[in-house]
Amino acid sequence: MADETIGIVGAGIVGLATGREIALRRPGTRVVVFEKERQVSLHQTGHNSGVVHAGIYYTPGSLKANLTVRGVALLREYCQDRALPYREIGKLVMAVRQDELGRMENLYERARNNHVPDLRKVSKDEIKDLEPNAGGIAALHSPRTAITDYPAIAREFAKDITDAGGEVKLGFPVTGITNVPGGIEVASGQQRLKVDRLILCAGLQSDSVARLAQDKQEPRIIPFRGEYMLLKPDRTHLVRGLIYPVPDPRYPFLGVHFTPRVDGTVEVGPNAVLALAREGYKLTKVSPKDLLGLAAYPGSWRMAAQHWRTGIKEYRGSLSTTAFMKDAGLYVPGVGAGDVVRGGAGVRAQALDRDGTLVDDFRIHQVGRITAVRNAPSPAATASMAIAEHIVGAVFDEA
Repeated sequence: MADETIGIVGAGIVGLATGREIALRRPGTRVVVFEKERQVSLHQTGHNSGVVHAGIYYTPGSLKANLTVRGVALLREYCQDRALPYREIGKLVMAVRQDELGRMENLYERARNNHVPDLRKVSKDEIKDLEPNAGGIAALHSPRTAITDYPAIAREFAKDITDAGGEVKLGFPVTGITNVPGGIEVASGQQRLKVDRLILCAGLQSDSVARLAQDKQEPRIIPFRGEYMLLKPDRTHLVRGLIYPVPDPRYPFLGVHFTPRVDGTVEVGPNAVLALAREGYKLTKVSPKDLLGLAAYPGSWRMAAQHWRTGIKEYRGSLSTTAFMKDAGLYVPGVGAGDVVRGGAGVRAQALDRDGTLVDDFRIHQVGRITAVRNAPSPAATASMAIAEHIVGAVFDEA
């Protein structure tokens, strides 16, 4: 018999990494992962760009900074042990205008404080040595930034859980969470299962599931769809590694960039447009319930008042390939609308506070015997194994 049963809501990469960590760290504990879909990693994990972030962007001392740097080391070792794809192809964070040089310098200092390995500044001529077809007047080069296959990693995490005697219950949408004597009852329709502790890793549904557990109302999840173009096969040779812009510090998004994938394709994107449904991977997907929730939340209107101009620009790129590729062409000159085809899209679960602030750092709440992950956007996949360590340490009071 298991000493204890720990439930986890959500079979994305963070939930599965957490279940795996519990199974490894606490032998005898039974892990049960509840997932509403019929397969694991269907949402954010399954639509991830595959980048293993090195820790360049994040505020020193924040959870994002600390857990990303730790997460990279854990993920690299795991992929090597399991023969999963992990390719250090390097990243250029490139300035194309003079007014970006100051922000690039700030980014360099931030990355140094985060101990990003082997990061260096490169000149315009050195950019050409690394990326012969790139533009730019200066850049930061992170040679250890990698690409991987996050859905494959998530499936391996799920296997680790079941190999340890745990269970991944697919097709189990959680509709109720009730504190009962000696534990917590998790319901899906008429089905009931009692656990000793519960960890919520529900991604796009994290605020809805947290409300079932009587957690705080804020932050709320605002879904942003990120759309990608794909370079045509005869143009993929133009890009060797990852090419990113210097990000706008007002937003937690990194801007449109060039991303080689482990399957040999090269993505251009993503943009960031407000999705009209939590799982709105297509422009035409609309959920009246989700829209009503957006409209009823004061933070949505405050965010819109602050950022409506940027929102219009992003929607223009969503509707026009030429507009989408306008900025991308600054980073790889000559690449335009005729060089790409429409690719896939993902939806980012972006937490939003009541005052309209886009939450930047990871945010994790404790509600008695329930732990709720309320904000875990990119780089959560990179940091997943370190997030799991952090959660398990907090849950079981292990420093």
